[in-house]
This record gives sequence, C-alpha cells and structure tokens, in this order.
Amino acid sequence: MTSNPWLDILSLINGFQITQAIRVAATLCVADHLRDGPRSADELASLTHSNADALYRLLRALAAVGVFREIADRRFVLTPMSDCLRSDSSTPIGSWAEHVGNPYFWQAWGHLLHSVRTGENAFQDLHGIDVWQYRAEHAEANAIFNRAMTNMSRGGSEAVLSAYDFSGFAHIVDVGGGQGALLAAILSACPQARGTLFDQPRVVEGAEANLRERGVISRCNIVGGSFFDSVPEGGDAYLMRYVIHDWEDREAIAILKVCRRAMREPARLLLIERTVAPPNEIPATKFSDLNMLVVPGGRERTRDEFASLFEASGFALTRVAPAGMTNVMEACLR
Repeated sequence: MTSNPWLDILSLINGFQITQAIRVAATLCVADHLRDGPRSADELASLTHSNADALYRLLRALAAVGVFREIADRRFVLTPMSDCLRSDSSTPIGSWAEHVGNPYFWQAWGHLLHSVRTGENAFQDLHGIDVWQYRAEHAEANAIFNRAMTNMSRGGSEAVLSAYDFSGFAHIVDVGGGQGALLAAILSACPQARGTLFDQPRVVEGAEANLRERGVISRCNIVGGSFFDSVPEGGDAYLMRYVIHDWEDREAIAILKVCRRAMREPARLLLIERTVAPPNEIPATKFSDLNMLVVPGGRERTRDEFASLFEASGFALTRVAPAGMTNVMEACLR
C-alpha cells in the first residue's frame, strides 16, 4: 500500500487523542474487567461507573488502533497491548498512561515552544515551580508518578537482569530507587546479596510493602535523603535507573560526585539509562529527550556524553550492556 504523507503526518498530529483515550481506559481499569473474557460495553460501563454510550465510543476507537478488539454485540476483549494495562500484568504500563495523561504533565508539553525558543524548562514556566516541588505539594500526582515508576521498573527488570550479572555483588545500593521494584527483582535473583534503597523520604514511604511482597525485606535497608547531599556508604555496587537523565550536566556531575565519595575500591557504579542513537534512528529516546527538556529539565545523552560525565565525576566507563530499551553502563573509580 502506498503511503500517504498527509495522512501519515495527520495521525502523528492527532496522537494526543490516543494518549488521552488510553489514559481514561487505564484510569477506569477496563483491562482488569476483561481479564476473564469478553464483556459488553454496557457491562463494562456498570463495572466502571461510566456512561455506556460514551464508554462504547471510547473502546471502539481504541479497538481501531489495536489496543482492544471489538467482537459481536458491542463486546470487547483484550489484545496483547491492552493486556499490559492490566494491574497484574508482568509488563504493566497502565500507571504510566495515567501519569502522562495527567493534566499537570501534558499541559507542560503545551509549552514546548517556550523551551525551544529559550532553552528553559517548560514545566517551570507553566507552573512557577519545578516538577519535584509540584509533586511534593500534590499528593495524588505524586502517588500516580510513584506507581508509574514502579510499574516501569517491573516491566524493565527482566531485560536488566538478562543484560548484567549482579551475582558478584554483596551489597547493592539503589540510589533514587523509588519504591524498590528494580532492587527487589535484583535481590530475588541474587539471594547472596543485600540491598539499600535510597530516595527522598516521601518516595520511600511506600517501599516496605513492595519489598515485603517480593520477600526481600529482611535483606534490604530503606533510607531517606537527598542524593545531592549524601548517599549510604558501604556498597560494592551503586545503581541508578533513570536518574541522571532528569538533570543537566552540572547537577548530574554533582550527583555522581556524591556517589563517588561514598564508594571504595572495587565498587562499581551502574547507570541504567537510554542512549541517544545516530541520526534518524530510535525516535523513542529522542522524544524522551524532549520530555526531559519539558518536564524535569534534564536530557538524554549519547554514550560519549555519558563517558564525559563519568570522567568529570571521578569515574571511568568500563562497559555498556544493552538491556531492552536501556543500557546498563558500568563505571569504575578513577
């Protein structure tokens, strides 16, 4: 079939509609109600306390792009994509849909022009405070964000564990580790290891339940604090997943230097981050880079740019292991 450039770019322009439709389906937990088989739009409306006609219109639109599948009599079933929206999915993404569809988040993207013209953070321009302070002041937004980060960590843990062997470490410190999903997966795979989960106090508040559910709480300490001030000492591996990309170089180097002060030979620093691909390749990372510009105020980086950050912070890049959408970047003390 011949591509129609006008229709192709129109579908990209209207992409926000799909984002919001998926967000609504995720918020209503539609996929959970389809776990055991087909249901009609009327049944789903009753279960989700929704308007039956409006919900049908939502679901048929999402079925047209493959998120659900519509069958006879206005009934719907799960597809591989909507299966990921289930709360008990092994690769959950529903909380991420709720997060990026949240008005405070997507409205910042409406200020992308400001960022491109000035190089400044759009979120700060829109809300008058940075995103971290905003979440500290808005409990519901913070809870949705924490769930999204936990789900994304769970979804990516298998790729990280396949890419990198953690079995040689006795004490793993997860810096900025959220509520412990990735650390729990690593400790489950490495019964000889113990861990320390470190993040802001308001973030790690919900970590104990997650770690207990995974059966690793007895081997894990939970510590609250700021990685701009100090991080726990005594680890032989210091892990950060999707932390450094939230910050520009000055702040990123400051965080890495704090970790460097806590480390002793032969400890290793492990960053789990995306890397920017060559021109015209892998759009996901390049749009994530725009998201860093718009919301937290950081950036995605190339492998060489990460190597420069390491050098400026007292580390040397020793290895890069591809792990699904991300890479595990290992650095030693220099």
